[in-house]
Amino acid sequence: MRFYYGWWIVIGAILCNFVSLSVGTSSIGVFTFPIVDDLGWKVWQYSLGPSIAIGAGALSSVLVGNILDQKGPKPLILLGSLVSAFCLGMLGIQSNLIVYLSLYFIAGFGGWNLFSSFVVNSVISKWFIVKRGWALAFGSAGISLGSLVTPVLLTGIVDSLGWRIGYFALCVLVVIVIIPVSFLMRRTPEDYGLLPDGVADKNQFDYANLPRSEMNPLNRSQAIKTQSFWLLVFGFTLISAGLTCVLIHAIPFTQMAGFTRVVGAIGISVNGFANLFSKTIWGYSMQKFHPRVLVMIAYSLSALGVGMMLLSNMFSFAPILMAGFFLYGFGFGGTIPLSGSIWARYFGRENIGSITGITQPVRIFGTAVAPVLISLWFDNTNEYGPGFMAVIVALLLGASLVFFSREPHIRDL
Repeated sequence: MRFYYGWWIVIGAILCNFVSLSVGTSSIGVFTFPIVDDLGWKVWQYSLGPSIAIGAGALSSVLVGNILDQKGPKPLILLGSLVSAFCLGMLGIQSNLIVYLSLYFIAGFGGWNLFSSFVVNSVISKWFIVKRGWALAFGSAGISLGSLVTPVLLTGIVDSLGWRIGYFALCVLVVIVIIPVSFLMRRTPEDYGLLPDGVADKNQFDYANLPRSEMNPLNRSQAIKTQSFWLLVFGFTLISAGLTCVLIHAIPFTQMAGFTRVVGAIGISVNGFANLFSKTIWGYSMQKFHPRVLVMIAYSLSALGVGMMLLSNMFSFAPILMAGFFLYGFGFGGTIPLSGSIWARYFGRENIGSITGITQPVRIFGTAVAPVLISLWFDNTNEYGPGFMAVIVALLLGASLVFFSREPHIRDL
């Protein structure tokens, strides 16, 4: 039996997700205090850089989505790898706040956003229908590995060799992984005479059980007229903002709770392990239950995990902290397969890049602003408690909005 090329797309997605999370999110907490202490900056000034990168990514995502649907992922991923490598190398030699912020803007606009989960998940959704849940779950394993591996290894590099060498290490990672992967990625199976899921004939599909959107895909103008579109946009924005806040501030939070930096890095790795462990569970569950129900379950678990982190802060008890990271990571593990599956299920795979691309400005704005707000609160109060309580509210509210969404009907437009 011939190996279906779509699984090579999944392998490429694993690698892209791993590197994009490593350079864009999971490394941020590792650099926080070393850079702040060395350069005399405030925590909010340091946090502003990654947040600007997230915001810049929002600006480019609308264009990126259209290019993805029309030209495919290869040119985007190649360009993103080259820009990211340049910016990471420059971040390792700069000492000026304006230069630092400018480099993060460039990196976010035309760097790692071009090989982020937004790009590769859209491609996976074009290559799979029936097996989409499994494919998205496996592809998102790179996110888990980025949380599991990068914080511990990078903390060791930064603590022993300095934060500048840490940025150079990330630069090398992008060059040796993402540039080769860019030549692996393809737009759609139909471009190469193939069908989704690797089926040999269209008659093999059970059309009665396929999503309505597969027969009648929506375009971007139709999608934005539906109530479900906006419920998903604001729901996943709140969820993404809450998850990102914890990931960025995890190491500083654990230090302020009386634990060492190493304990914080281990906590993020526990999150990564739980994230990875959960993939098969979410992939299997999506074959049995509607993903919007699973969203409610996933982020209730993550919210409970954040609550346990706060409890560990009160008692300085590491096992409670690690249990919190595990639950947070287990729910986090459903993010990509659940969100990717819902968007494709509701609106179809034909225009999935342009539809999800237009959602990025709203989603990324929330993700960019929320960590800075928590940083400002910390700078003024020297505590993370209220900020993490806000994260719990955001996770539960966001999950509720997604839960109340429904698959749109073409006749309703």
